[in-house]
Amino acid sequence: MKITLHNLKPQYMSESELAGSDIYLQPNVVFEQGQKYMICAQSGHGKSSLLNFIYGSSRAYDGTIDYGEAVADPFVLRRQTLSYLFQDLCLFPQLTAMENLDLKNSLTHYKSSAELTAMLDALLPADKKSQPVGTLSLGQRQRVAVVRALCQPFRFLMLDEPFSHIDRQNAQAVAQLVMHEVDRQGAALIVTALDAIDLFPFDHVMQL
Repeated sequence: MKITLHNLKPQYMSESELAGSDIYLQPNVVFEQGQKYMICAQSGHGKSSLLNFIYGSSRAYDGTIDYGEAVADPFVLRRQTLSYLFQDLCLFPQLTAMENLDLKNSLTHYKSSAELTAMLDALLPADKKSQPVGTLSLGQRQRVAVVRALCQPFRFLMLDEPFSHIDRQNAQAVAQLVMHEVDRQGAALIVTALDAIDLFPFDHVMQL
């Protein structure tokens, strides 16, 4: 599967602001299943917007996005094709880490309880799993949200600044878990960051 962007432009940005972008205002930008993409840009240059456009959670753009196949229901894309780690994480703060995962998994039925526990154990101290997510550090919440993004089938996994609040050691553990799932599903990986990161074997590094 491929996702192709045609002359994509955020409606809130001018053409002059997008000069030099490898993605915005380009006639054909292709993201292909099985490939790994690094997208770099400074704050305010449309990284989150780009992923929201692809995910379908924002329509505030000009141009077109072609998913390469007829999809009548955008929610089907989100259940079966696209998984997305939002920058603001979108966790339920009153629920524990495991309860957040169980809630997502109850919709997808994609992972067993043992698999969920193993993934969470790899990223979070044991005494934190039973605490409300709202009481965890931002980095710990970020790790929970990564696991939640892996609780579904996908052809494209999109991570918006996934290591912004995670130290190097924990970031390596997150990257290892992500790569295992991406390779297992034969999926594409799209990661945004302020600067290039070396935790994934990227096939393409693009400037936004």
